[in-house]
Amino acid sequence: MIKVTQIHPHSLGAELGLQVGTELRSINGRELEDFLDWEFLSADEQFLLSVRHPDGAELEYDVERPEGLPMGVAIAPPRIRRCANRCDFCFVDGLPEGLRETLYIRDDDYRLSFKYGNFATLTNLKPWDLSRIVEYRLSPLYVSVHATDLMIRRWLLRNPLAPDIVEQLGHLASNGIRFHTQVVLSPGVNDGAVLEQTLAALWRLGPATLSVSVVPVGLTTFSKHHLVREPTAAECDAALTRIEAWASRARAERGRSWAMGADELYLRAARSLPTADWYDGFEQVENGVGAVRYLQRQLAEAGPRLSGWEGRRIAVCTGVSMATLMPQVLEPLGALTGARFELVSLSNPLFGPTVTCAGLLPGTAFRAALAARTDLDLALIPGESLNEDGLFVDDLTLSHLQATLSVEVRPSWCFTDALGSVPA
Repeated sequence: MIKVTQIHPHSLGAELGLQVGTELRSINGRELEDFLDWEFLSADEQFLLSVRHPDGAELEYDVERPEGLPMGVAIAPPRIRRCANRCDFCFVDGLPEGLRETLYIRDDDYRLSFKYGNFATLTNLKPWDLSRIVEYRLSPLYVSVHATDLMIRRWLLRNPLAPDIVEQLGHLASNGIRFHTQVVLSPGVNDGAVLEQTLAALWRLGPATLSVSVVPVGLTTFSKHHLVREPTAAECDAALTRIEAWASRARAERGRSWAMGADELYLRAARSLPTADWYDGFEQVENGVGAVRYLQRQLAEAGPRLSGWEGRRIAVCTGVSMATLMPQVLEPLGALTGARFELVSLSNPLFGPTVTCAGLLPGTAFRAALAARTDLDLALIPGESLNEDGLFVDDLTLSHLQATLSVEVRPSWCFTDALGSVPA
């Protein structure tokens, strides 16, 4: 059973008389558990919908739904499946105390993997879940593999009951489900020969494995440093050598790079980033894979629309990692717009100096950096540092930050979204 939270006017749901609080109970006799059931089962042109209204009335509707006509019903989000693993490198376990409660939720939900691209380990799947993935064609999924050797994977996940990921993925592949995968590189555990074994096993699954990203483990000041460490430059370089060897093979045999290292891996190894065509359409850009090349491509395509900024002074605030790579983006951006860009590199006062990604910068870091700046026409902050409610990780709101500064602040994901209009 799922509950209605909103009815859009002039929709089929409104015509049926559904209300906020109506319980959607079943379709064609099949019980509705979550948004997957609702979205897939209500997609038919005709179905029998059983509901219970807030006044207790239980009704059945024989629904005829013309193709393409939306139901216009928003439903309550499902209860998130929690992660049963205890990875030494778990970022949630490395959070300080006192943050908002939702930040401590360790999700591991295949439904969110399909809908939002969240990575899931698939360790909590029941046979019913696997059948559901196949029935509803939940493809592609995003899967945290880390290692295909069962004992090593169980060690990494701190989960002695974790199933064999190769068997799971093989079953999904044989039923037409495809997946993007990731390996969080923990030095001395799943690098070296273990990484080679993992890449080989994922390759043998065939085209169902759409991509493999390798991301260096990231730790906060509060992480379990006695159990895990970040990779050295030499270890990152060695990993990239393996990754690029597999990518070269994949490009020759399958026409795509397939195996890719995160930008952070290249940065730590002091290697130049591959060209944009290396990243197979940037399918894992939100995982930090090809982020710089993606921005460059976006800017090149948007060039003519970025006019009117000549002579303006714009601060670009970002984390330490991206700050090293950002000049590759700001130089062509300055040429396109005529603006003068100033790079503002921020360390993380909340999680510690080892957390260098822009998306985890707290609002107080931006406020401190921009408080005395009266010489700027605009300040850009990373859009990924905000959630959907406009909150930074430290609960400072974007509106509060904007109200306390003399310079206009705009969140940006790709520059073109924030430079569409010039301040008066």
